[in-house]
Amino acid sequence: MRADAQRNAEKLRTAAAELFKERGLNVPLKEIARRAGVSHGTLYNLFGTREALIDEVVTELAAGRLGRAAEEALSHEDAWGGFAFYVETVCALQNSDPAVADVVSGRYPGAERLMAVCDQTLDATTRIVERARGAGALRPDFTAEDLLLVFATHALLARAAADVAPDAWRRHITFVLDGLRTEGARGPLPAAPLTPAQAFGVMGGLAGRP
Repeated sequence: MRADAQRNAEKLRTAAAELFKERGLNVPLKEIARRAGVSHGTLYNLFGTREALIDEVVTELAAGRLGRAAEEALSHEDAWGGFAFYVETVCALQNSDPAVADVVSGRYPGAERLMAVCDQTLDATTRIVERARGAGALRPDFTAEDLLLVFATHALLARAAADVAPDAWRRHITFVLDGLRTEGARGPLPAAPLTPAQAFGVMGGLAGRP
């Protein structure tokens, strides 16, 4: 790659990182190019697709943040404490960074590296949920797919409340956690748990993915 192309690519990465964090992964590519001070065509020539740009800019950051949250949750001495920490931490990340909210929702399946992060997140979420269930602290019918839907719906709340009541999510998540304790279970649930494919499809609908 020529020196001028390298400089333009770095400008685009920087601009994309800023705008993704401000507004999420759906920000118009023309705005990214404008902030970088390059043409729209230059962006396409260097990266080709939105998904390629997302993989370049967001994947490593998202993997680090979500991975650290899962690692700390699993190392927590108390299984319920680890579960609650994980839920609160991921929700806080979604609230402060719309790009992370889009990552957790699996909004861009064409971004292959990002989808690998989503798979890793599901694996970690499954372990955290199973650990809390095994300790008898989390209601036994709650699944990792259920938690992914909590995160997906929370992303919508965080985005809608950001300018109106930025701390509203904390109240909501406290109610959710209190209701998930074993003693909160009130008999059989009225529907079967979602399969991973069903959960992914529902999350896509919430995120506006075709």
